[in-house]
This record gives sequence, structure tokens and C-alpha cells, in this order.
Amino acid sequence: MVKNDRWIKEMAQKGMIEPFADRMLVKTGISFGLGSYGYDMRLSDEFKVFKPAAKVLLDPKNSDTSGFEFIKGDSCIIPAGSFILARSLEYFRLPRDIIVLSTGKSTYARCGVIVNVTPLEPEWEGFVTISISNTGPIPVKIYAAEGISQLVFLGAQEACQVSYADKAGKYQGQKGITHSKT
Repeated sequence: MVKNDRWIKEMAQKGMIEPFADRMLVKTGISFGLGSYGYDMRLSDEFKVFKPAAKVLLDPKNSDTSGFEFIKGDSCIIPAGSFILARSLEYFRLPRDIIVLSTGKSTYARCGVIVNVTPLEPEWEGFVTISISNTGPIPVKIYAAEGISQLVFLGAQEACQVSYADKAGKYQGQKGITHSKT
């Protein structure tokens, strides 16, 4: 069952989403905050841009971070045909009976920007590391403190048998932009 805005607001008051915007807000054009059946999370001001000229092999089993440049600022340029890693502005603490699916916002999709669809598992907590790809032939600018992805909260009839915390998941409690781990 998809959870509605009233339920999400109640859970946020218990620390599920921090900081929490209790309504859909638009600062300078890309909305964020509580929607009818979800929450539009924002980007922080920290980015790791993959340098297309870097002569590295990206291997999820052996993470080489030398091909990334760390940038802190109110925006970031994604090179054509490349990608960046970023993190959410919000910190999440999920209950045991909720899973969250993330989808990219259409404003960016219309510019050729794809936000990786990822689940946030029951009892996972941390800042979300977000992979953002520019599929287009020209650079695209994205903005910190504005919406990047809509989160859809799905509730179960009962709590899961084994949560992310029970498994001691490798991305539990991540604080910054986290590269792949094995």
C-alpha cells in the first residue's frame, strides 16, 4: 500500500526524514518536500564528478575513486554522456514495515538527466547516495537544495522478517557520498 502525506508527515515527526519540508515547496524552480503520496528529496551541495578523461576502470567490486573530482557548491555541471555521484540533503531513518522507491524528477528527465532508481530498504538509515547520468550530448547543470528525486513510500501489512539493519547492510548509516563497496 502506498503511504499518503498524512502518514509520511507523522513518521517525519518521529525523525524519519531530517530536515523535513511539510509541503511541496518551490525555491527557484525545482520543487521539493511532501507530496500527495511521497516526498521529493533534495540534493546536498556535495558532488563527485566523474572525469571523462580519467583512465580508470570503474569496478563495483574494487572501487577506484581517483576518477572523481569532489565539488562543493550550489550547482554542478554534469559533462555530456557522463555521470556524477551526489547525496541527499535529507537524512532518512526507515521503519521496519516500509520500503521506499526513488524515481527521477521529470524536470531533469526532460534535459536528458536520469536519476538511478533505487530502493531504500526497511530499517535503512543515512544520506542517500545518488547516481545521476547525463544521457545527452551537451553538459547539464543541476542544483543543490532543490528536488532531484521523488520517493514513494510503500507500506507492508506486517514488518519484514529481515531488515537492512538486521543484515548489517554495508551502506547503513552512510554520512557522505559513498562509492560502491563489496
